[in-house]
Amino acid sequence: MTDPSHAGSLLTVDLSAIVANWRLIAQGVAPAKVAAVVKADAYGLGAAQVAPALAAAGCETFIVATLDEGIALRQVLPAPVILVLNGPLPGTEGEFVAHSLVPVLNSLSQITGWATSTKAGSGAPAAALHIDTGMNRLGFDEAELDRLAARPEVLAWVRPILTLSHLACADSRDHPMNAEQRARFVHLAGRLPAMPLSLAASGGCFLGRTYHFDLVRPGAALYGINPTPGRPNPMAQVIRLQGKILQVRDVDSPRTVGYGASYHVAGPSRIATVALGYADGWFRSLGNQGHGVLGGVKVPLVGRVSMDLACFDVGAVPPAVACPGALVDLIGPEQSVDDVAAEAGTIGYEILTALGRRHHRRWITGAGETAA
Repeated sequence: MTDPSHAGSLLTVDLSAIVANWRLIAQGVAPAKVAAVVKADAYGLGAAQVAPALAAAGCETFIVATLDEGIALRQVLPAPVILVLNGPLPGTEGEFVAHSLVPVLNSLSQITGWATSTKAGSGAPAAALHIDTGMNRLGFDEAELDRLAARPEVLAWVRPILTLSHLACADSRDHPMNAEQRARFVHLAGRLPAMPLSLAASGGCFLGRTYHFDLVRPGAALYGINPTPGRPNPMAQVIRLQGKILQVRDVDSPRTVGYGASYHVAGPSRIATVALGYADGWFRSLGNQGHGVLGGVKVPLVGRVSMDLACFDVGAVPPAVACPGALVDLIGPEQSVDDVAAEAGTIGYEILTALGRRHHRRWITGAGETAA
């Protein structure tokens, strides 16, 4: 962890807010159970801190993308179920067994490898099955599912405990593909032995009870990203990102700011240079259109974002507030992750997962104490 006195930026993660978001979803989807997706290091916020907080709140199932993520998570979560979405690459089945990880099997070749491992008496844990209902990424298509259903002995070796699929357009509530995928999921899952079903991720949790089945799998919503675009965000914000001012200078026309001279100073003002850039996950596309907040005042980002620095026009902020060492709010109470994403021309998922490693990170509880 970066020393706070050395770091140019501070990233605060509120674990209590993440737990509150998980509980809000749990209340809304009951009696379905709620897993927690903590892939990509809990969307960049620290799986080693986030996952134990959720486990303490009652979460029993965690989901990652890769084997290495699963192995790392098992070190901090000895008991809960951990599903690995990408399934086993050839020759890695033994690692899943050694760390009690549940693979999500996406293809007949993964089925064969896992069934062989299980049949050999390796003590392999159960697995999950992924049906492709329209994403055309991972999962069994209908023909593969027919071949699998015709070999019940293989399914017996695999010991599946969950069938899942994934919605392509859940963030668009009225998109016709949602209902189409749900119907296809029910139809195709009916060809397999009866077992718990899972279709909804973050957006799907808010499409209605018919999408919940037995288990929902929120990820982004836990971390404050709006799962209902176009409507008020029901989730609590969970992070605050602040950048330190390194220098403030007086400027006037016709000067320019930053690489490429893309910003021309219109009149007398002051420019604050902040120790944060695209190497820290502050997107280059925010140049000349992003903003921060300082002393309750919106301060526009001027010029291009460079690797380590970004500049803000702080002419509207009193000099005593806009001074070296002061913290500019970049994500926080007055500007959400989704707000920043809109200015950057991307989505909140990318903003979170791009946050760099140079920030001083701290995890707090609702009472404001630093979490272990």
